[in-house]
Amino acid sequence: MPYQYADSKLKIFSLNSNNPLAKEIADEMGLELGKSSVKHFSDGEVQISIEESIRGMDVFIVQSTSAPVNEHLMELLIMIDAVKRASARTVNVVMPYYGYARQDRKAKAREPITAKLVANLLETAGATRVIVLDLHAPQIQGFFDILIDHLVAVPLLAEHFGTKGFNEEELVIVSPDHGGVTRARKLAERLKAPIAIIDKRRPKPNVAEVMNIVGNVDGKICILIDDIIDTAGTITIGAEALIKSGAKEVYACCSHPVLSGPAIERIENSPIKELVVTNTIQLSEEKLSPKIQQLSVAKLMADAISRIYENKSVSTLFD
Repeated sequence: MPYQYADSKLKIFSLNSNNPLAKEIADEMGLELGKSSVKHFSDGEVQISIEESIRGMDVFIVQSTSAPVNEHLMELLIMIDAVKRASARTVNVVMPYYGYARQDRKAKAREPITAKLVANLLETAGATRVIVLDLHAPQIQGFFDILIDHLVAVPLLAEHFGTKGFNEEELVIVSPDHGGVTRARKLAERLKAPIAIIDKRRPKPNVAEVMNIVGNVDGKICILIDDIIDTAGTITIGAEALIKSGAKEVYACCSHPVLSGPAIERIENSPIKELVVTNTIQLSEEKLSPKIQQLSVAKLMADAISRIYENKSVSTLFD
């Protein structure tokens, strides 16, 4: 049953990164999307117009900073400024996918921490709250001095795989690296399965080399879980290693289907039986594959927005 906020002081606006998801969130809440337009001057500068009064309202702006990342980030910053200057009561950013999240620390000398820079930009523009899903590093929450709600997709993914009727004794949840063990354990707890870890070395960015598999995968149905699948090198090499180690079937899942470069071709040529993703990033026509199943995070986002608007606890959604 959708929420009914038609006569409320709640407004949801969508920018260009993921209009279908924004529309789905609005539908869940019984709302029409706010009236606004995004245009470009001939030199590429972004011009945003808000075409209705939002004075005194709680405004939620839905925008994933997915490709083209800089374009979508600039749209968002300008929209935040426009909403603030239009006398909105609160300016809430719903960012299902947080771009630049992988640049969250100095891995070597003279590197920027761009995830922190993006947090600073959002605050300076005038955001009063940010809602995100599955940050690449949960510590990014500490980059913000404003309120941030960090939602998780594991319950959605677990529910999907739970409907497949797998034999619990055959199931193993696999982390593609040591950094994803916590995520894998959360899915494993929900599916009552053990975990395995792929111990890998990465010689250079977007190139993964599998070294060893820690855990028993022989004769098992394996589910690989990651937060982001970009070029799909890590996940497909991992799937091949699992099959070589005796796995019966390999499934994969992630929260954010970046799927850049050769990703689709790699997935289609891999032993992965099904790749389950969410719709935090809108997939273009060329990225739609029979192997890819997309789950919607609209209800989760709508629940978060509703709880924030009604001053209720959001923490139950983190589980």
